[in-house]
Amino acid sequence: MSDPQPPRRVKVDMHMHSEVSPDSRMRPAVQARRIREVGIDVACATDHNSVLGGLRLREAADGFRVIVGSEILSRDGEIIGLFLEKDVPARLSAEETIARIRDQGGLVIVPHPFSRNRLNHIGRAALDRVRDRIDAIEVFNAREAFTSDNLRAAEYASEHGIAGAVASDSHRPAEIGAAWIEMEDFPDQAAFVRSLREGTISGSLSGQIVHLWTRYDVMRKWLARRLGRWT
Repeated sequence: MSDPQPPRRVKVDMHMHSEVSPDSRMRPAVQARRIREVGIDVACATDHNSVLGGLRLREAADGFRVIVGSEILSRDGEIIGLFLEKDVPARLSAEETIARIRDQGGLVIVPHPFSRNRLNHIGRAALDRVRDRIDAIEVFNAREAFTSDNLRAAEYASEHGIAGAVASDSHRPAEIGAAWIEMEDFPDQAAFVRSLREGTISGSLSGQIVHLWTRYDVMRKWLARRLGRWT
């Protein structure tokens, strides 16, 4: 009798953006090509307040899997839903946002909770209020300006027994591959969270310049829309 094969391991990026987000101009074909180049096996597409980017990336995927999601701006700050098929409205309370994600069978992830370089991260009071309803907290986000902000998130997750998420939070092709978590493959949402708890984190910060490029892309898209050149 042959020895059983060890479970397959996959590299997962849990947070990325495309042209569907107002602060990215990355088209699905370009995004898909870069994902293949850097060897990401599972890409979580999390455009701002929309699942459209994830649906488009899933259509363009070849050689990797896509988890459709969205980074939703609640009244209490940003919350990511994964395994979604339709939009969750923005500007609801954190509790209602989480409930809408759960209605779709989705997972709830809190991105960059202690970030000092973002305006829309969830506040500490709201995080404490809903922590028993979330599946994971980003413990490494490559777009953080300060390493200590990731460390604070990791400490919070460890203290409260919450799984740690890892993300490039990419807005441009060069950022894809900056961070991922290697974990056992999973058949469903419950197995995803179990595997996440035993995963291995890899990554490095993308640096300050990426935020300047984001502002540039926001302005380029705004001008293009004014001139009728962006659809």
